[in-house]
Amino acid sequence: MTVIFFKEIKAFFSSLIGYIAIGVFLLLLGLLVWVFPDTSVLEYGYATLDPMFELAPIIFLFLIPAVTMRAFAEEWQTGTFELVVTRPVTTTQIIGGKYLASLVLVMIALLPTLIYAYSMIQLGSPVGNLDYGASLGSFLGLILLAAVFVTIGICTSALTSNQIVAFLLGILLCFMVYWGFSYISRIPVFVGKVDDVIQQWGIEYHYASASRGVIDSRDIIYFLSVILAFLLITARAIQQKKGA
Repeated sequence: MTVIFFKEIKAFFSSLIGYIAIGVFLLLLGLLVWVFPDTSVLEYGYATLDPMFELAPIIFLFLIPAVTMRAFAEEWQTGTFELVVTRPVTTTQIIGGKYLASLVLVMIALLPTLIYAYSMIQLGSPVGNLDYGASLGSFLGLILLAAVFVTIGICTSALTSNQIVAFLLGILLCFMVYWGFSYISRIPVFVGKVDDVIQQWGIEYHYASASRGVIDSRDIIYFLSVILAFLLITARAIQQKKGA
């Protein structure tokens, strides 16, 4: 698994796409958080990172599928997966190596955002006037969200040999899992009956809970369950490819 992990990291940074994806993420998030008046934290009048955590899922929606789209699709397209399976590695190790590599890449993209937190601490009046509990909870929620989006992206990449299809399918599934249940709950037939239950099936509900600084074991279990479900689907897709 370690060999596959470092292979994926090296492959990502050996291509221009990797640097462009991270660069676009940081540029867009920076503009939205600090420059554009409608979303700038400087317009709030108090120290808060809420705009960043509200906007990050939208940017993740495009960034993460771009990072993961080549994970398996490229292997199917070039036929190199046959070489991988000839090595003494299991399907679980292959998936684990690719998944962890993609997650680490997203974490690398997130790392510079810690500067935003430091800036907010310095801009507070008095200095340090920031809700640390909510901020830490939001960062944890963002990491868990990234972990879910990565596993969805890995799954869609395993389902097709076309990277563009994997990218678009990843965006669609991430959107549906994050926002889809919230929209479904607003259908009149569900309002006032089971709308709360339907919302709890979506990531947005649990991410919002973590963003308030509330670390609930139910939210953690939810995120881990979604990750496990998509990893199992990925493993099933790979087994079918191997048996084909």
